[in-house]
Amino acid sequence: MPQIMDELSKIFTEITELTYEIEKEYPEIYKFLEEDPITIPNMAHPNTDEKVMQAYLDDLKHLVRRYKETHESN
Repeated sequence: MPQIMDELSKIFTEITELTYEIEKEYPEIYKFLEEDPITIPNMAHPNTDEKVMQAYLDDLKHLVRRYKETHESN
């Protein structure tokens, strides 16, 4: 159990850091993060296990990568 919590803690930290980066570096896409379904749980106790949070982190990374590909020049 402690190892799972360590991994989840690392994922939460990475999500926090990436969200902060998006807020500062890409404010035009930051506004869309609040609309993401993961931030709007439809139940009293949403499932926030490692798999769900890793998927959210991967989505954030993809969002930034895609934005850079389409909006930044080389």
